[in-house]
Amino acid sequence: MGKSSKDKRDLYYRRAKEEGWRARSAFKLLQLNQEFNLFDGITRVVDLCAAPGSWSQVLSRELQGKNAKIVAVDLQPMTPIDGVTTIQADITHPNTLQTILDIFAGEQADFVCSDGAPDVTGLHDLDEYIQAQLILSALQLTTCLLKPGGTFVAKIFRGRDIDLLYSQLSYLFERVICAKPRASRGTSLEAFIVCLGYKPRPGWNPKLDLQTSTEEFFEGADIGKAGNLEHFELPDDEERKIAKFVACGDINDVDSDATYTLELNRLALEPVQMPTAPPYKKALEMKRRGDLIRR
Repeated sequence: MGKSSKDKRDLYYRRAKEEGWRARSAFKLLQLNQEFNLFDGITRVVDLCAAPGSWSQVLSRELQGKNAKIVAVDLQPMTPIDGVTTIQADITHPNTLQTILDIFAGEQADFVCSDGAPDVTGLHDLDEYIQAQLILSALQLTTCLLKPGGTFVAKIFRGRDIDLLYSQLSYLFERVICAKPRASRGTSLEAFIVCLGYKPRPGWNPKLDLQTSTEEFFEGADIGKAGNLEHFELPDDEERKIAKFVACGDINDVDSDATYTLELNRLALEPVQMPTAPPYKKALEMKRRGDLIRR
């Protein structure tokens, strides 16, 4: 979590620190669960793109005492969380899939989630495309380890072509809903796709392969492909689908777009978890050695 002036006046940011969450995004998953009861009856969970670990924290606390196995995967290192097995790995690599299945003793997952997002550029079309590719990468792994009837939740950026993704997901899940938690700023394109009731495609055997693109991976599933978005392919007499939009969270809760006055005698709280490998770490080390010289 950052330390900008706006962050300090954001009540979700302050509440996350007070309650011990590593990031304010923890409230997004909590509010999604309030709406969809995502945690009911689940014992094997995978959190993709998990760092810094706020969603894994939520899963650990909510599933405590239920003999659940929780696996968190990210390319970045994560400080350990009680009850969570962390894996520093690429979600597209076959070895990652095998490692997760080994932890689950060969059993399939009940619930897979991803709060991952690329570093945004401000170019909305590019950001939406990269995020869609990240979702498809997460979906590749999900189709290989999620049990029939399982649930998949992922962050999306809503754009003009998002119904293409809704249509593809609707082939793989019984219900597809676009949800906007109250903790997610209304000014942001961010939302979450909630996919309920996984239904494997008949005759399709998904298999991860580093040499296979996401489009090639889903070819055998017959869920339609992007190609040129103006000529999106779907079976005859079937229309592109629009996911139902649902707002999550108590409407009387704080406004994520608002900033609030700081008390004069407020206590400044340090981050719950400092970054383990921040991108600026190398630059700081170079500065200490005197390797950074202004020219």
